[in-house]
Formats: sequence, structure tokens, C-alpha cells
Amino acid sequence: MKHADVAAMTAMIALAAGATSPAVAKPVTLVATLGGAAETAGGDPDGMGGFKADADDETGDFCFTLWADKIAKPTMAHVHEGTAGNDGKPVATIDVTGKDSDDCIAMEPELLKKIVAAPGGYYVNVHTADFPKGAVRGQLEVK
Repeated sequence: MKHADVAAMTAMIALAAGATSPAVAKPVTLVATLGGAAETAGGDPDGMGGFKADADDETGDFCFTLWADKIAKPTMAHVHEGTAGNDGKPVATIDVTGKDSDDCIAMEPELLKKIVAAPGGYYVNVHTADFPKGAVRGQLEVK
């Protein structure tokens, strides 16, 4: 074989090998708009909030911003399994960070895969002493 033929074959093999390399997964952005009316037990009627997270279902990294306004001091917040209008078990405890801050937690990658595959089956809510079952709530969706 000529030198040019060997170089061309080597380049084709390198390109083919690169084509079969696994793609690098990007975090998926999840969002929710929170409101008191979304709480099944009746939340804070004028409460509101927002949630945004970058979820990496390969590593389990879950970095988020969660804020709530017009509610009493939050006592806790969670990501729950449950569709709109239905309550579900908490799958992660998170903090209310405020609009200008964020936090990260480690989640099981398998759980994040489920959340990313069907975000509408999960919701975020913020609890207060006045609304122990939840002051504001919002269903997750992919942005």
C-alpha cells in the first residue's frame, strides 16, 4: 500500500472510532412555578415561588435555586413523587435558597433518570408552620 492510502485508512478508522464514542450527557434543566392553590390540602392563598434545577442523571448532581414569597418562614422543602392534584412521598429534602443563591445535593442517578424521563410525576413544595402539608407547590417540567 502507498503511504497516502495508509494515512487515509488511519484517518477513516479514527473517525469511525470517534463516531461510536458515547456522547457526553448534559444536565437537564427542570423548572416549576409554585403557588398555594396547587397544594392539595390548601396552601397559602397568596404564596408564590419558583424552582430551577440542573439535573445530571449520570452523576446524580442536582443543583437548584428555590424561592418562595408571601409565605411565613419555611420549615422545610422537598421534591415529591406525585402528579398534579395528588400527594406523594418525598424523594429529596432541599433548602429554600432564595432567588440569588443555589445549592447542590447528590441524588441517586436512577432516581434522577426517573424524574428527567417523567418530570410531571414529581413536584416541589415548601412547608411552613401555618401550612405543614405545604404552603406552595409546583409540578416539575423540562425547560
